[in-house]
Amino acid sequence: MTHFTGKVAVVTGAASGIGRALSVELARRGARLAISDVDTVGLAETERLVTALGVEVKAEFLDVAERELLVQYAADVAAHFGRVNLVFNNAGIAYTGSVEEMSFKDLDRVMDVDFWGVANGTKVFLPHLIDSGDGHVVNISSLFGLLSVPSQSAYNAAKFAVRGFTESLRQEMILSGHPVKVTCVHPGGIATNIARNADQADGRDHDRLASSFDKLARTSPEKAADVILRGVEKGRARVLIGADAKALDVLVRLTGSGYQGLAARFSRRNGL
Repeated sequence: MTHFTGKVAVVTGAASGIGRALSVELARRGARLAISDVDTVGLAETERLVTALGVEVKAEFLDVAERELLVQYAADVAAHFGRVNLVFNNAGIAYTGSVEEMSFKDLDRVMDVDFWGVANGTKVFLPHLIDSGDGHVVNISSLFGLLSVPSQSAYNAAKFAVRGFTESLRQEMILSGHPVKVTCVHPGGIATNIARNADQADGRDHDRLASSFDKLARTSPEKAADVILRGVEKGRARVLIGADAKALDVLVRLTGSGYQGLAARFSRRNGL
């Protein structure tokens, strides 16, 4: 028996990376799973891995930016399993480009998936989590929800928004007395394909950007999943993943806005 045994967990962005690792680790710990992604090939592989562990899984295509689809999805999941205990709003995309370079369409897409996808997922599942009597919302922000860097203004905006939204929600659940815990997760560099699948402004070298990210991504998705689930077990408000996230969080706390000059110099030196 574990903290997760028999509980119903929803994981978005489950086709790869942290989402897949969370799904597999939850299955190992006895959870029943509703997993989703826009990548149906990757999702099918995650479903295979989870099914091999002998737990019930419901896998579906889902674009978290489509609010009406999410409303129906939440109702379908609750009807299928009878309840929902945990929601991991993990789906996300990346984009590299300055405010000057990006189009409004670029900005909208990042916000639609990385912020509204989280807000939508939280909003549609919250009544089911409350009704379960033992609910937990886990929203994936980022190291870039703790500090900003050049060329990531859209991603920073979305991840800071996730942080503010989630921290406010946690306080609301405390004030209301609802049986729902809330955790905001800030991963540092995780060895996933998010950078290789990312879009970038015209003229930027995609392979160079991906290679630069790979050098900084020192934490495996499996390690990230384990840290997240340990944080959930302990009911933590904030979970930092990786030595980089922890060190840079301290830097921001110590320097205030002073870190911005350091970040700009680092980006210039590394051609980011």
